[in-house]
Amino acid sequence: MTLQYVPIIDLGPYFGGTAEGKAEVAKAVNQACRDIGFLVITEHQIPKELIERVYALTSQFFDLPMADKRKADRPRPDMVRGYSAVAEESLSYSMEEAAPGDLKESFSIGPTDVPAEPYYSEEMAGPHFAPNVWPPELPGFQQAYAEYFAAMGDLARSLMRIFALALALELPETFFDDKIDKHISMFRSLRYPHLKEGIKEGQLRAGAHTDYGSLTIVKPDGALGGLQVCNRDGEWVDVPFVEDGFVVNIGDLMMQWTNDQWISTLHRVVNPPEDAAGDQQRKSLVFFHQPNYDVMVECLPSCLADGEKPLYAPVSSGDHLKSKFVRQTTFGGSKVA
Repeated sequence: MTLQYVPIIDLGPYFGGTAEGKAEVAKAVNQACRDIGFLVITEHQIPKELIERVYALTSQFFDLPMADKRKADRPRPDMVRGYSAVAEESLSYSMEEAAPGDLKESFSIGPTDVPAEPYYSEEMAGPHFAPNVWPPELPGFQQAYAEYFAAMGDLARSLMRIFALALALELPETFFDDKIDKHISMFRSLRYPHLKEGIKEGQLRAGAHTDYGSLTIVKPDGALGGLQVCNRDGEWVDVPFVEDGFVVNIGDLMMQWTNDQWISTLHRVVNPPEDAAGDQQRKSLVFFHQPNYDVMVECLPSCLADGEKPLYAPVSSGDHLKSKFVRQTTFGGSKVA
C-alpha cells in the first residue's frame, strides 16, 4: 500500500550496526522515499545540547534590530551567505511559478574551514565555497553554526549510506561517500513571523516548491502554521512534529539519480490559522545537503530497467544548484529589495 502520510522512522537499528538493523531501516526509508519523499527520523545521534544552543543563538540574532541584521546581508543573489529579510525570496520562483515573496527571514552559511587548495577556489567552484558572512558582536554564534554544519554533514553521510542500502543490494553502503566528501551544502536558519495583516493573496510562509539537492534535514518547532507535503493523491498533509526528531526529505538530484523511483515532493509552509491565539512565530533549522559541485548526477544503473531510458540528462551538482537558487532570489530578473 502506498504511503499517503509522512512516516516516523527510528534510526537506532541502523546505528546499532547489525546487518539486520541496517536492512530494517533501509526498507522503511525506501518505502518512504518511493511513496511520499518525506520521513521523520528519531535516534539520529545529534546532541540535544547542540540543537538547543543553535536555537537560542538563532533567536538572539533574529531579535536584533534590522540595522544590525543588515550588517550580515547576503553579498549577491547567487551567494548563499548571510541575512535575507522577509519577502526577499520566493521559493515558488524556483519552480518558475509567480508568487509573492515568502513570509520568512533567514540566515545562511555554507562550508566552513575551507582548505586552501585549488579545488575550492578554481572557476568551476563558483560561489560554493565563498567566505561566510557573520553577524558582529554575537558571541558563540559562529562556533555554534560551524558545529551544527559539521554535525548535519555527518548525519547526511549516514542517511546517504542508508539510501545506498535502500536502493539496491549491489550498491555498497559507501557508494555515495566520494560524491559528498567535498559537499556544497547550506545551513539556513529561518524565522517566520506571525503576521495578522498585510498578507497578499497567495502569500505563504514558504511557497510550494521542491528542494534542489540530495536531501534536506529540518529541525522545526511546534508552532502553528507548519510544513505540509503534497501526497500522490494531490492532497496537502501535515508533517508530524516530533519533539526530538528531524524531518528529512529527498531533493531533485536524488530523484534524478533514481530515475524518478524516489520522488522529490512538492511542499510548503503555511500560515497560522486566522484565529490562532498568541504569537505563532515559527523557527526552523534547515540543512540542504548538496553533493560535490563537480559530481555528475545521472541515472543509477540499478534504477534503470531493461529497455528503459534515463528521464534526465546528466547534470553537475554545482550547475543545478546555482540555476535554481538564482531563480528563487530574483523576480522578473531583478533582485527584490
